[in-house]
Amino acid sequence: MSTILKKWLPIAAATIILTGVYTVVTQHAVVAAPGNPQVHSKGDRMANYVKPSDAELKKKLTPMQYEVTQHEGTEPPFRNEYADNHAAGIYVDIVSGEPLFSSLDKFESGTGWPSFTRPLEPANVVTKTDRKFFMSRTEVRSKHADSHLGHVFDDGPAPTGQRYCMNSASLRFIPVEKLEAEGYGEYLHLFKKDAHK
Repeated sequence: MSTILKKWLPIAAATIILTGVYTVVTQHAVVAAPGNPQVHSKGDRMANYVKPSDAELKKKLTPMQYEVTQHEGTEPPFRNEYADNHAAGIYVDIVSGEPLFSSLDKFESGTGWPSFTRPLEPANVVTKTDRKFFMSRTEVRSKHADSHLGHVFDDGPAPTGQRYCMNSASLRFIPVEKLEAEGYGEYLHLFKKDAHK
């Protein structure tokens, strides 16, 4: 199978809506890469988190956000909020606010969805084997809100070789200049260090 076909077949298949498809899921912990300077243990932020009821989520989220996060939906490629976002900051779960990804790890994958080489907080990300659409893929979910985020593939750039292909609808972007005000000040040092390179 050609490299291009391997890259685009899962994307094309994910956009097909099928009913009655059997899904097998197995949960896996995301392990941080050795020497990753962005690994933190901020589990205390989410220690008392209680996920809102389904009725509350329907009120809080847009229809697309609800479908993607709660029913493993997929937003359209190239027509989403963060695919072309190049601002510095972090991405948090739209439901819980748990920190997930950093703009420092974002790259242009050409797929039309925001893509990252690794999670900002590996403890806030879990993976499951997804056998929908007659193929096996690795689904990515947030740990505390259990939101569907997207999928991870082994065709990303260095240093990890991974491509966390996420749905913008699952994320909320917090720009660097708002990190402190929104309670994410512990991540400011990542961007100050990057600015002095």
